[in-house]
Amino acid sequence: MCWLEGLLQASPLATGPSTGTLSYVSLRHQLLSSTSDTSRHLQHVGRKLSPSTHLRSLSRSQKGMSAVGDSVKEDEVVCEIETDKTSLQVPSPAAGVITELLVPDGGRVEAGNPLFKLKKGAAAAAKATAAPVAELPAASAAAPPQTLAAVPVAVPSLAAQAKPVSAVKPTAAVPPAAAHGARTESRVKMNRMRLRIAQRLKEAQQTCAMLTTFNEIDMSNIQEMRKLHKDAFLKRHNIKLGFMSAFVKASAHALMDQPSVNGVIDDTTKEIVYRDYVDISVAVATPKGLVVPVIRNVETMNFADIEKTINGLGEKARNNLLAVEDMDGGTFTISNGGVFGSMFGTPIINPPQSAILGMHGIFDRPVAIGGKVEIRPMMYVALTYDHRLVDGREAVTFLRKIKSVVEDPRFLLLDM
Repeated sequence: MCWLEGLLQASPLATGPSTGTLSYVSLRHQLLSSTSDTSRHLQHVGRKLSPSTHLRSLSRSQKGMSAVGDSVKEDEVVCEIETDKTSLQVPSPAAGVITELLVPDGGRVEAGNPLFKLKKGAAAAAKATAAPVAELPAASAAAPPQTLAAVPVAVPSLAAQAKPVSAVKPTAAVPPAAAHGARTESRVKMNRMRLRIAQRLKEAQQTCAMLTTFNEIDMSNIQEMRKLHKDAFLKRHNIKLGFMSAFVKASAHALMDQPSVNGVIDDTTKEIVYRDYVDISVAVATPKGLVVPVIRNVETMNFADIEKTINGLGEKARNNLLAVEDMDGGTFTISNGGVFGSMFGTPIINPPQSAILGMHGIFDRPVAIGGKVEIRPMMYVALTYDHRLVDGREAVTFLRKIKSVVEDPRFLLLDM
């Protein structure tokens, strides 16, 4: 049996020679050398989770999750572990039959506990298929057709069908159909991710002295740059040029200029932690909740690197393949409500960070340009920051730095 260590780190143990039964607890595995089908060792190669993800639960409620007696193939998903930050699918380490589920549906997974037992063997995992229907021998000669009158029909006598009235059981009353337009309610238990999101957002409100400052950005130049160079950019880097990379790069530039926004208060030691690196969390909406995968060392990346990283993390998030390591850390967060048509909003800090940038939709609005009214594509941006660490002057300067870079990317070339 293999045991859970930090949820994903597991150690190998030989299977019993008589039963060939395994316990599987990790997301990845490696079959080691074996002499027979019942003497295989399994080593599950995983990565330890951060302390913030110590709560997790098991889920088999989704369609396709396995039950006792089910045959599974190698790498077929058996169950799902819900952590604070994501859901992790647990595949079968080998082909076989599930003999026992050791954690109930919705139960809490503790370190050192196995999840299920598997009796391995390719033959056991083969799905029972219907026996082929034997072909009927062709008739030597077709039977002559019969008319309806020539077919005798047995009609049961009424006496045989008759029953005493007392023997006839009354049929059960059919419940009345719901009235047209009737209203109903349903209750759904919150999953681990949603519970943790609720907890962390409330913690942010209770811990941080949150304040929000706003600005607006003229998107004309960045739209024109994208229009002129998107085809060449795609051909050169094999990735589309979007607006997100501009805001990520601008944020990294502003964070290096205003280190307090990139820092954090350590409430335990009462110290301020300043970083010389920029790891930006990018909020991604999934059916199960909001996840924030991290783009690391953004200060060293160019537009193409950022676009490729965002695309890869987004693809993993949509397919529920994000690892916990993809979301650990982060010194600053960007939330883009504009993809949903948001015009204005105040984002909440993602603790233990000290600030978050909220992007919104791009809308044509009349603005004053050189003393004249022009229609420009404008975006409102919001910076929510922890006022315990970041002063108003620094917050406003930070947001104006982002505005300057997005409106004129040449500021990056001039390091201004």
